[in-house]
Parts: sequence; C-alpha cells; structure tokens
Amino acid sequence: MRVKNSGMETPINDRLARVAGRSTLQVTHIGRKSGKAYQVTTWFVVQGEKILLPTSNIDRNWVRNVRKTPQVGLSIATERFSGEARFLDSDADRARVRAMIVRKYRIGAPILAVLELFARIGLASFKYGAFEVSLSA
Repeated sequence: MRVKNSGMETPINDRLARVAGRSTLQVTHIGRKSGKAYQVTTWFVVQGEKILLPTSNIDRNWVRNVRKTPQVGLSIATERFSGEARFLDSDADRARVRAMIVRKYRIGAPILAVLELFARIGLASFKYGAFEVSLSA
C-alpha cells in the first residue's frame, strides 16, 4: 500500500518504520454525542501496516467514542495517517497487544502489573482493551 505524503508517494511501511520507535501518538476521534473532533495522546505499537492502540480502561470517553465511530486520524511526529479502528474482543488478541506494549514500554510494565494487582484486590479498576487500526490511503 502506498500513501501520499507531502506530494510524494512513500510506502506506508517506510513511513511507519520511521515513527515506530516514538513513544506516543495522537488519536483524533469523533465524540459519540457531540459529533465534535477530540484528540487524545496514547501509547501505540506498529504491527505490519497496522497500528495497535492499548487502553487500561475501556470505559474512557475516547475508547467509547472510537467504538461508536471507528474512523480515526493518527498523528505520530510529522506523519499523519487515517484509518478504521477495530476493538479487539478476544482475550488472546488483547494479551498479544499487551505483551507488545510491555516489550516496547519496559518502564510501564511495573505500572501495568500494579494496576492489575490493585484491580484483583478491589482497590482500582483495570479494564484493559485494545484497538487495531487498519490504515487507509
């Protein structure tokens, strides 16, 4: 797949490779009630021609918005992408994304472990989820 960028065509894999090591991206999503565009900054992982977006709380507004209107814009450094997000329903898919996030964000692994522990003993809510974003031209 090729995507136009600054008047030149660049393979999407090349563009993703340039930004895969960045720590965060901005997701532009549409409010499910207001219809207005909003942005949120989150962690991400690149897998092939897709971008995986984790969340530690599936009840967050941005997650609920994207589940209702899956068309999103993604900004990573100077690169801009658009795509359609699919919420990953299976435990296996969510575990795969979580493992990839822990590998990329080693410093965040203890935080995730503590959140999970607190959730197990009833001191916090930890409702992990993830999206897989298929990018479009």
